[in-house]
Amino acid sequence: MFTPENTVIGFIGTGVMGKSMAGHLMAAGYQVFIYSRTKEKAGDLLEQGAEWGETPQEVATKANVIFTMVGYPSDVEEIYLGENGLVHHAKPGSYLIDMTTSAPSLAVKIYKAAKGRDIHSIDAPVSGGDVGAKEAKLSIMVGGEEEDVEAVRPLLNLMGTNIIYQGRAGAGQHTKMCNQIAIASNMIGVCEAIVYAEKAGLNPDAVLKSITTGAAGSWSLTNLAPRMLNGNFEPGFYIKHFIKDMKIALDEAENMEMKVPGLALAKKLYDQLAEMGEENSGTQALYKYWKS
Repeated sequence: MFTPENTVIGFIGTGVMGKSMAGHLMAAGYQVFIYSRTKEKAGDLLEQGAEWGETPQEVATKANVIFTMVGYPSDVEEIYLGENGLVHHAKPGSYLIDMTTSAPSLAVKIYKAAKGRDIHSIDAPVSGGDVGAKEAKLSIMVGGEEEDVEAVRPLLNLMGTNIIYQGRAGAGQHTKMCNQIAIASNMIGVCEAIVYAEKAGLNPDAVLKSITTGAAGSWSLTNLAPRMLNGNFEPGFYIKHFIKDMKIALDEAENMEMKVPGLALAKKLYDQLAEMGEENSGTQALYKYWKS
């Protein structure tokens, strides 16, 4: 069992969500080594007592449980499988837990490489955005060997409230694709509903009070629609990362010979927003598509 007395945690990626997630582990009394490409992003954690690793390789030599929360599959592949990557430098018996939304096939590749070095690899992407990360209420979708998942569950419990084992390596990532597919079409509906209310001369805040608790209710409607109305397009989750996720899901669906017209439409709209310079805005900025 992992305890603050026998565990040193590494956390790579201290962005919008990773910062809060690492903070919860520190608050529970764990020694945490952190690494981020931009050290300034880790400033608050360092002030709170986190220790800095100059490279992922250094983090790997210090910690016996390492979490990663980075941007793109290419980042994941470099951090895990690159010459200075975690798989090559982590201590035998270590646990590597990737919480990035990445490609299921890459999760399987990392798992196989790690297993060859007696290292435990788990894919555990999350949902809940910046709010879920701050409140430690993330939904965590987990793939890997069930025994490994149960071993780290107490640590996952510090960051989330809905932690479901989905199956073999890659299953967590496939589940996250289901999540992103559902969100993609839902975000279109949320934005269209808000704009419709405005054009009909209604008070959109009053409309939200009616529809968020009915059959139309969703996380996006409750949490992101108010941000749209307040003109708050700061990222709880970046558009550029959502486009990345949708691309992964489209590729996986094509591999399964599955049509996903709702997902394809959502990606097309978000691609247009990115071309308008909104790639670093939050996903709720889709609202601007109807305002352009």
